[in-house]
Amino acid sequence: MSEAKGAKIFKQKCAQCHTVEEGGSHKQGPNLYGFFGRQSGQASGYSYSSANKNSGVVWKEDTLFEYLENPKKYIKGTKMVFAGLKKEKDRNDLIAYLKASCTA
Repeated sequence: MSEAKGAKIFKQKCAQCHTVEEGGSHKQGPNLYGFFGRQSGQASGYSYSSANKNSGVVWKEDTLFEYLENPKKYIKGTKMVFAGLKKEKDRNDLIAYLKASCTA
């Protein structure tokens, strides 16, 4: 897993809708700081879909790996419009970056 490659993927595919820094603002998607180990749909101040709030998913490496492949399939009814990352390496690199960037 490459955190540096993950940072590049985040900038290209995710940064339009998400921020990662502590106290960062919500955009079209929620700020991701502190989401590892937290249940989906719980970031304060962001309006999640019912599907996301009620999914019961706890964000860990394995759940994120599956989610990032096809978000709409993993949480049916999510409002996230991202099509997903099909390559396992890209998902692993992005997860490495998110874990380093979003963890207190």
